[in-house]
Amino acid sequence: MIVSPTWPVALGPGPVPPNLIEGPVNLAKWLLVVVAVSVGIQPAVAREDGRVDRLVAALLGDTPLISDLRELTDIVGGRPTGSEANRRAVAWALARFEAAGVTARREPFTMPGLWLERSAGAVISDKDVTFPAPVAAMPFSTGTPPAGVTAHLLDGGRGEAADFTRLGERARGALVLVETSELLDIEGLFAEYGHAAAVEGRAFAAGVKGVIYMGSRPRGTLYRHNASLGEANEALMLVMSRMEAGRALRLLRAGHELQVTVTLDINSGPSYEAFNVVGEIPGTASPEEFVVIGAHLDSWGLGTGALDNGCNVALVLDLARQMKRLGIRPRRTIRFALFNGEEQGLHGSWGYVQTHAHELDRHVMASSYDIGSGRITGFFTGGRPELAAAVERVLEPVRGLGPFTQIDAPIVGTDNYDFMMEGIGNLVGNHEPA
Repeated sequence: MIVSPTWPVALGPGPVPPNLIEGPVNLAKWLLVVVAVSVGIQPAVAREDGRVDRLVAALLGDTPLISDLRELTDIVGGRPTGSEANRRAVAWALARFEAAGVTARREPFTMPGLWLERSAGAVISDKDVTFPAPVAAMPFSTGTPPAGVTAHLLDGGRGEAADFTRLGERARGALVLVETSELLDIEGLFAEYGHAAAVEGRAFAAGVKGVIYMGSRPRGTLYRHNASLGEANEALMLVMSRMEAGRALRLLRAGHELQVTVTLDINSGPSYEAFNVVGEIPGTASPEEFVVIGAHLDSWGLGTGALDNGCNVALVLDLARQMKRLGIRPRRTIRFALFNGEEQGLHGSWGYVQTHAHELDRHVMASSYDIGSGRITGFFTGGRPELAAAVERVLEPVRGLGPFTQIDAPIVGTDNYDFMMEGIGNLVGNHEPA
């Protein structure tokens, strides 16, 4: 996940949480929706011949979904695009499709540049105190020499214009520590994302050496998202553990003159080839038309990428597996797309629409699945109000898992975006926070 305006999402990386064991039961109906679209959005007909009921029963039953998720997260682990773990994830996904009897392939696309953190550290000190501070680099931070970079550490307040006016020329060449609120809800998440671009714009205009954000997650959890300039960034960009950042701010506000030594070992490089994984079940009546069911395969590397986005990769794989096992043939061809490069800028889905530009007019629907394990409460219909009634009809077989509310709003922070910009109808599930 990158950014979206109103979209609940499970936050942060980590091991497979216990609530994911129940999550697939709650989430199976989302996959049913896009399957129903592929068979013509005629749930009554699909129920008459038993397709929908058999598929729902299979998805809610005993499947390898959880073992797939554990393999992807605990064995493959965190899998940033460009990493060895990501290459293993691509091979793993191909093997899972093939084991299910689903034809699958790698589809290449170009990543604009390599960025991977090898290690990160910081030490804060003055004449009275010295302490290490856990940090993580924000993509696409620059690295440092092996001995690190030492600079004055300044109190950047909340990063508002008044804060940089207060700092004046002292900001030039310094590392500025920006205070954040503790994250409590989804609104806070998107406020954090949206605020960052303005903060960084002011900081760069002031000539800082870099920006250090106080971590907004409790208990020392570090969480990264892209620096606002993306691959064009030329500054040090970090997030610091909330506890140590708070200590540093208290010292600064008590009159201490602190410095910080930052050591970042970053593996960066030019553009390179990465791969999406696309499985396919051919349609019967209109095989030349396509429905895309998508989830992004990559993650950041601070955890195992269970919620963002391993659980959804496992769901998409299991849907393909159960359809193949039951012999369910859709009217239209279904492409089960596991995109790469999502976290670093939706590059895999962009690559897909470029590769398949000649057939985009025959894409009936594209769905992106990039949320956590909370109960689905409905769907974003991407600025197409006419889809709401169709979704309501399709949801009839699983009405007991509701209630559902459809939201006619576009989502701009996951792989549906590139399809939406090409005029292709798209659905994104809306979850209760996990």
